[in-house]
Amino acid sequence: MTTSSLDLYRWLVVARTLDRALCDENPNWFPIEGEEASVVGAFADLRPNDVAAPHYRDPFVVYLMRGAEMWRLAAQVMRKGSGYNKGRSVPFNGPFELRHVPWVAGDLGTTLGTATGAALALQDEGSDGVCVCAFGDGTANRGDFHENVNLAACWKLPIVYLCQHNGWAISEPAELYLPAPIVDRAAGYGIPGIVVDGNDVEAVQAAVVEAVERARSGEGPTLIEARTWRQRGHWAGDTATYRRGPAPMGARDPLEIQAERLISRRIADAEALAQIREEVQAEVSEAVARAKALPEAGAAELGLNEVFA
Repeated sequence: MTTSSLDLYRWLVVARTLDRALCDENPNWFPIEGEEASVVGAFADLRPNDVAAPHYRDPFVVYLMRGAEMWRLAAQVMRKGSGYNKGRSVPFNGPFELRHVPWVAGDLGTTLGTATGAALALQDEGSDGVCVCAFGDGTANRGDFHENVNLAACWKLPIVYLCQHNGWAISEPAELYLPAPIVDRAAGYGIPGIVVDGNDVEAVQAAVVEAVERARSGEGPTLIEARTWRQRGHWAGDTATYRRGPAPMGARDPLEIQAERLISRRIADAEALAQIREEVQAEVSEAVARAKALPEAGAAELGLNEVFA
């Protein structure tokens, strides 16, 4: 059963509200604002035995959808010992028991190989699980992107590759590094390629659900290009002075799109949606306050005794 349109809206609100709070706490956080639909729509309907490999641009909403605790995620961003990563490494990890591939390197896109390996493991163990792997348009130009997609296509691995194409590789515009649409590459691997409005959460959801079912039935990978727009800089402290001019045509706000849809379908009115936003804000404020009150990670949490004699 797919996630309801109202629940999708709530997850969009969670993603944005938590993201803004974490940006306030850590200038090195990578904001997701504007791209929420590409993430929520892609991961909302995975089964517990599936593997999630989210992009580094706010994987927290994915962890939350799979059962993580918000205050512990917030604690990671503040280098607290009670976070899932115990104050170690970058703050993008989550609880491994939730079957996800964490982003743990300073080199963007390293999850491609791990996610493809996870899909191979699912196939080898005879599971009907599927891996969904998200990455950016800059990552799509890594050499191992081609290696992984080619291998997955040859072996019909149960994986969906979803590119969150926001038009920028950090500060470089896509027209300088993408001579052709990313989706066109799918034909070279003999797999389906789909372009979807990455700002429309239900459009992303529908494309990923179809691709997941295809992979689950043994037909192999799909490449999805979700065209979206990053409303903020590459990181929270990035003023993005390199970007000039308005957003591209059609780059509408994901939350506004879904809110208008819910109202037009008479699923919820403006007052009900406002209540959701208020409830989520209270939840996020409580989680951040709880995390702030925790002690910083000490020697025990950082594992110094595991490294030095």
